Amino acid sequence: MGRTRPKKKAASKATEPPIQHTQSPSKAPAIDSLLEKTQELIVQCDYELALRFVRRILDQQPANAAAKEMLGVALLETGEIEDAREAFLSLLSPNPDAPSPPPPSAHLYLAQLSDEDPRLALQHYQAAVEILTAQLKGKDRAVNDNGNDEAELKSNIVRALVGQVEIWMDPSYDLCFEPEAEKTCEDLLTLALQTDLGNPEALQTLASVRMSQQRPDEAKQCLEQAWTAWKDLDLDDPKLPPIPARLALVKLFIELSLYTPALLVLHGIMSSDDQDVEAWYLEGWCFFLMSEQAKENGGKLDELTWEELAKDSRDCLETCQVLYTNQEHLDAPLLEHVKELIAKLEARGIAASPIEDDGEEGEEDWEDVGSDGDEDVEMA
Repeated sequence: MGRTRPKKKAASKATEPPIQHTQSPSKAPAIDSLLEKTQELIVQCDYELALRFVRRILDQQPANAAAKEMLGVALLETGEIEDAREAFLSLLSPNPDAPSPPPPSAHLYLAQLSDEDPRLALQHYQAAVEILTAQLKGKDRAVNDNGNDEAELKSNIVRALVGQVEIWMDPSYDLCFEPEAEKTCEDLLTLALQTDLGNPEALQTLASVRMSQQRPDEAKQCLEQAWTAWKDLDLDDPKLPPIPARLALVKLFIELSLYTPALLVLHGIMSSDDQDVEAWYLEGWCFFLMSEQAKENGGKLDELTWEELAKDSRDCLETCQVLYTNQEHLDAPLLEHVKELIAKLEARGIAASPIEDDGEEGEEDWEDVGSDGDEDVEMA
């Protein structure tokens, strides 16, 4: 089967914290309508038009908290990073118009925008945890009901706790070398799982910690629990983790040589977005490693020859390269690794398939990797 010519498409948007509407002073029906329309445009990723609507709201009500938050989101998505930061900061003390308590999502956004100052990011995440925990306990519900049900509040608390763990584990920061780093991560994840027992994101992060501790068997158990919680969900189920979280799971699967579940997760991702550069890269990397394993095991793996697996790898990597260029992707190390893998495949005599204009990959190709997709996958 030849390669499908990838279509040009704008890069997918990063996962973002949900907008949480804080109660603001009484609004005229026109303001309510404008807020609703702005929210709709943000969901549709029409950020330029959303900015026009939200600015109309702020012209009439400069202190409207929900509008300020939407302004920050739209500015962030249009690349106006500093202006977005100012919009979110305007929702916090000591700004005289800031709501009390502030929306926790403002802290979540600011944490993500504080990548150059990890300790400031930790402070924002912790502030979000405290506000969300108070809401969960009902302390603020009577005054500031954001319409969040218990499950959503728990999920947001876990997100903020996991965000802190990721900062502590990030090797680009000095925090990972601090003597308290490991215990801090353990404590944060314990609290996350106490808050939301079986939360897939917390389990997935715990697996990453276990791998850094050279405890692969425990990491596999955590991943199995995390994946089992959502692997049978429909693609439009809101409980399905966002694509970046699923891509992170794929990386862990690959690191543990769990190639079949990695491919199944990638299949689900590409069913939603077949233009995702990182998904094509990881699929190509996965097939490459399977090809290497097949060569070591006598030339076959799950009834596929190493050459067949290498061919699949080459086609995925070639598609990744084209999408990378079309989307003006910015992950230079990813492209460098793609080119390195393609060079190795070329040296082994593996050429890319001819490009097909109208073909689509069929599900039978996924059955070749050793699972029907609906059956449980052995992760031993």
